[in-house]
Amino acid sequence: MQASTYPLVDAAEAAETVLANTPLLPAEEVPLAGCPGRVLAEDLVSAADLPGFAASAVDGYAIRSADGGGRLRVAGESAAGRPFTGELPSGADTVVMVEDVEQGPDWVLVPDGFAAGRNYHEPGDDLRRGELVVRRGTVLGAAELGLAASLGLPVLKVHRRPRVALMSTGDELVEVGQTPGPGQITDSNRWALLAALREAGADVTLLGVAPDQPEPLRSLVTSALHGHDALVTSGGVSVGTHDLVKPLLESLGRVHLGRVRLRPGKPFTFATLPEGRLAFGLPGFPVSSLVTFEVFVRPALRKMQGCAAVQRPVLRVRLGYEARSSADRTEYQRVMLVREDGELVAHTTGSQSSSRLLSLAGAHALVRVPPGDGGLAAGSRVDALILALPD
Repeated sequence: MQASTYPLVDAAEAAETVLANTPLLPAEEVPLAGCPGRVLAEDLVSAADLPGFAASAVDGYAIRSADGGGRLRVAGESAAGRPFTGELPSGADTVVMVEDVEQGPDWVLVPDGFAAGRNYHEPGDDLRRGELVVRRGTVLGAAELGLAASLGLPVLKVHRRPRVALMSTGDELVEVGQTPGPGQITDSNRWALLAALREAGADVTLLGVAPDQPEPLRSLVTSALHGHDALVTSGGVSVGTHDLVKPLLESLGRVHLGRVRLRPGKPFTFATLPEGRLAFGLPGFPVSSLVTFEVFVRPALRKMQGCAAVQRPVLRVRLGYEARSSADRTEYQRVMLVREDGELVAHTTGSQSSSRLLSLAGAHALVRVPPGDGGLAAGSRVDALILALPD
């Protein structure tokens, strides 16, 4: 073991450093079918009024409101895609639903009292020509893609997804399904991080487990960097003689962060590599790995994709337990949220050990506990980084 030469950097400052060194990926044109979950690279503006004509909102009879209260002759039929003289005939100012009239062979009896402007859309009621429809930086979902289709856009300009190479390190790791030998454990981090990376919008290449040997590790990393925008590793970033990730990244590029005032996640490492590539060295303990991913890696991946909002939402919640603090490090504690008396109350998920992955299973949020000797009393209002809202 040896003392680390890297300074301990405040967690907020470290997060700013990561984002300041994260590039925006170029845009590409993608057919609508490939756009769910992608991030829009340019504003969508309506080129025409929508609808482009006066359109009935119901099955019924188009009339002049002044003619209500009597029997009216049926002049013709206007069907979807087969208008009579236009979707809504000239002069009509209201539409009476079928169930509200009495029908004859060529007439209808319309009750009195139907005001003008009912049950139809004027041209431009949904969108006006020149109106901003979807702002760039928006993650495209069902409504946004429906609007793009309504505008007649078969292809959208979106930012490229980050291509990420994911690797675990350590001679103690075995693949899932293999029987661990003495001193060995099953590699769980790679699969947890795979899910986290995909949820963040990345295309992921799995590299497997790298050995604790300098040359094989270097060979694996340097070959993986081709064709990828970022490298994510777990393990090998502490100060032991077999922790080889930091020295390797130092030889390949510039290490901006080697230690962070964060619990869990003190050994988190961030480096920039040639050609704008990024490298994130996450700690080996499962919770440390996922917490540092949430705090540092996920925002960077969202910035690379052009997201307008790179951070998860933060809500003010009330603590339902006494939160002990670390003397010198910001701590992100895992909590479940429960609605009590009209507000969200945070309850601990149990032991906050960095090896206890169960503390993240079912957690709704990460509660930020500042460093100090006092901790936070039950009932305190704190910021919570929202992972998922309770049912």
